[in-house]
Order: sequence, then structure tokens, then C-alpha cells
Amino acid sequence: MLSDLLGALVGLGAAGLVYLAAAARVVKQYERGVVFRLGRVMDPTRTPGFTLVIPGVDRLHKVNMQIVTMPIPAQEGITRDNVTVRVDAVVYFKVMDATAAIVNVEDYRFAVSQMAQTSLRSIIGKSDLDDLLSNREKLNQGLELMIDSPAVGWGVQIDRVEIKDVSLPDTMKRSMARQAEADRERRARIINADAEFQASKKLAEAAQQMADTPAALQLRLLQTVVAVAAEKNSTLVLPFPVELLRFLEKAQQPPTGSDAAPPAAPHTESTAPNGQDHSTARAPRPTRAPQEDTPPPDPRPDRP
Repeated sequence: MLSDLLGALVGLGAAGLVYLAAAARVVKQYERGVVFRLGRVMDPTRTPGFTLVIPGVDRLHKVNMQIVTMPIPAQEGITRDNVTVRVDAVVYFKVMDATAAIVNVEDYRFAVSQMAQTSLRSIIGKSDLDDLLSNREKLNQGLELMIDSPAVGWGVQIDRVEIKDVSLPDTMKRSMARQAEADRERRARIINADAEFQASKKLAEAAQQMADTPAALQLRLLQTVVAVAAEKNSTLVLPFPVELLRFLEKAQQPPTGSDAAPPAAPHTESTAPNGQDHSTARAPRPTRAPQEDTPPPDPRPDRP
């Protein structure tokens, strides 16, 4: 009798251990457990730690609540300004409602991935090339909003979306390089012209100052001579007054205006029959044309 009781107790204990082993579940700190009892969701979700389910009746689904980093495959599209580009991105999301992530969508990871790819292609078609290259922050916000709108019903929250790389065709890269080079050359020319303008203003002020004080020009000349003499070279500097050059220039110019003497009028006189003088112009005497020297004839007759 006692032995039968002990055997029953041992059997009951063994059955209890088997049941406990079959019913025991452990939910990790970063997970939540969703229990389905006979196909129905049991509330609330199981929190981290040790929990029990009814074997054969309950099914426990664990949902990871950590932030998931999912790369978006590179998508090729045509921008609004008709440029073919290839863009890839990365999306960060996490599950906020474990029950909705299990019940409302079959596979929330696959759903988020497909929605991210579709949204990325849509963003490419709505944007210009300049926006893809320089205004990525705005595009990231728009892409995050497009993905997050349907993901809310799946119990998923989009934490961040970033465009990683924008690949351009080789011809477009060369065109952009030429454009950047031309722009830099334009800016360099503008800066050079501005520097020349400022230098010309300073030189004009210096020339005006030297014109007011001629001694400053002589001091500047002596300073230049000292600077040239400091170098070890064979250069010979001869200071030449500028006033002498101006004097020589004026001396070489022909006299004009009142400096030239007026030509003398030809002397004419005539006597009228009644004794009155009438001034008339005399006709100039004809001049003989100079005769060319011709050799004298040969006195010797021609010999046969």
C-alpha cells in the first residue's frame, strides 16, 4: 500500500516536471511574448522573465523590440530633370506594439523593406539631381514620412531613414566636373579683377601724392636703387629724370600754330599809262628742264 502511494507520488512528480518543462518559457529583456490560445490573442503580452503557457493549447510568439537596421537595396530611377541615378539608403525602425506586428501584418520586416524601396523610387522621381546631392536632409525627412505612414498600423515606428549614396553616370560626372571647374575659374577671375581694381585705386592715390610732392618720387627712386643694389647681380641702374624726357619730346615736335612764321607775299608792281601804279602779279618765268648728260659721239667710223 505504501509502495503504491510512493509510486503514485513519484509518477505525479514526474508528470509535473514534464508539464513544467513543456509549459515553461523565458522571455528576454528585449523581447515581448504574444500568446495565442486556441487561435485567439491573449492579453496582455508576456513581459521579460519566466512565464508559463498551457502545452498544446497556447502558442507563444516572441517579438524583438530592438531597433532594426535594414539596408534598402539600390534603386535606379530617373529624376525630375531627366537624369538616371542609382540611390541606396538605410532605414532604422523598431516594434512598438508586439500584438499589432504579429496580427496586422504577415511579416513586418519584409513589409517595411518593400515599402522603403517603393518610397525611395518615388522620392527619386519627385526630386531634382541637385536636391539629391545637396538637400539630403529634406529628402530623408520626406522618405521617413512616406514609410512611417503605413507602418503605424503594423505596430512599427520608423526611427530614422538615411540616403547612403547617389551613383551618377560617368558622362554626368565629367559634365559636373567641367561645370565646377568653370565656376572656380570664374570666381578666380572675379577675385583677380577685384584685386587689380583695388591696386589701381591705391596706385592712383600714390601717383596723386607724388605729384603733389615731387620729392617723394625722388625718394622712391632712391629706395628702388637701394633694393636693386642689395642683390648680388651685375645690374647697373642709372636714374634718369622724367622731366628731361618730356623736354626732349617737346623739342622733337614740329612748330604749329602761332610758332611758325607766315610765308612772304610775292612782290608785284606795274605802271599804268597815266602814271598810276597798279599792283599786278607777274607771271613766273619758265624754267628749263635739266638736260641729261649724253656721251659725245664716237669720231671713229665703224669698221667693217
